[in-house]
Amino acid sequence: MRIACVHDWFVTYGGAERVVEQILNIYPAADLFALYDFIPGRQRDFIQNKPVKTSFLQKFPFARTKYRSYLPLMPIAIEQFDLSAYDLVITTTHAVAKGVITGPDQVHVAYVNSPIRYAWDLTHQYLHEAGLTRGPRSWLARMILHYIRMWDIRTSFGVDEFIGNSGFIARRIKKVYRRDAAVIYPPVDVDAFGVRTQKEDFYFTVSRMVPYKRIDLIVEAFSRMHDKKLVVIGDGPEFGKIRQKAGNNVTLLGFRPNDVVRDHLERAKAFVFAAEEDFGIVPLEAQACGTPVIAYGRGGALETVIDGKTGMFFDSQDVDSIIAAVEAFEERPDRFNPYDLRRQAERFSNERFREEFKTFVDKAIERHGKTRITGKSQRLMIRGKQEIIGEVSSTNH
Repeated sequence: MRIACVHDWFVTYGGAERVVEQILNIYPAADLFALYDFIPGRQRDFIQNKPVKTSFLQKFPFARTKYRSYLPLMPIAIEQFDLSAYDLVITTTHAVAKGVITGPDQVHVAYVNSPIRYAWDLTHQYLHEAGLTRGPRSWLARMILHYIRMWDIRTSFGVDEFIGNSGFIARRIKKVYRRDAAVIYPPVDVDAFGVRTQKEDFYFTVSRMVPYKRIDLIVEAFSRMHDKKLVVIGDGPEFGKIRQKAGNNVTLLGFRPNDVVRDHLERAKAFVFAAEEDFGIVPLEAQACGTPVIAYGRGGALETVIDGKTGMFFDSQDVDSIIAAVEAFEERPDRFNPYDLRRQAERFSNERFREEFKTFVDKAIERHGKTRITGKSQRLMIRGKQEIIGEVSSTNH
């Protein structure tokens, strides 16, 4: 069986790429496709150093840094991949990968990290943050997003089976595509983290600094709590704005390698998480270290953090809510058993993902592949009967 794995793009190693990594561990012979591939040679172990077939966008000007700017061209670019030689097509997507063209004798399984956020329920937030709320550029952006939405719905018909990375995303898939989706949580490399029971006197957060992560709220909240320390790791377009809000008790380290992130996760008193994420892997990595999570109580966090046992939630994405949650945590920080947190994280391990994903795909092949094989057999039988009838008829004549 020939297998194609199609990803939106390879520009960094994040949560979506960890899904691809584990899929390749299940199907090591799969061929890889993506709109872009900018992963340096020394960091390609997670895709087993495989070549990636890329789209025409790969060679566009400034594609390495401005790849998202080519959103209007992404639908046509993803449709140019010729996958007709493959029996099974697996797409992993938060943008356009599921839009590849497949035929009636192919099985297409889509693992969805999210329907295109900025085209659907986050449209107005995206327009506001991009300064596109009025004027000709705003209308152009709205027209493009309208086109993306129509294309996104149309291409959902070509998917045989949907998988959401959380119940939250399964509900989004139902809302947008009117399709049911199984839920298979993303893989978490629990074994890479060790439990540390003696915590140090600082809070921690790590994230790419983009608006929806709301690192600005966390920094502003701790800047108002002068007696509490916060360490922040991460870089991105919001870094300068966030640095201006940081008080003397807030340390911004910028980008740091994984071993530094892991060290801080293990030592921190608590991990603070203010985004409404589709799933959120880092809160589980914190729990794998025995570190409690203080999180915004929406999205995927509700499925990974157990309120009062492995962490606690705050209700609103605002500074006051974060302050109130931290003060409530400070009242009884010893209520959280590090080994309870570790056991919760182990429910989301790499091994669990591989087992669930392979079982699901095997059943999808059985459901859809058998039907198609039966159809092929029937066509061959009909053709054979027609040939026999033709031979008999010609003999009689």
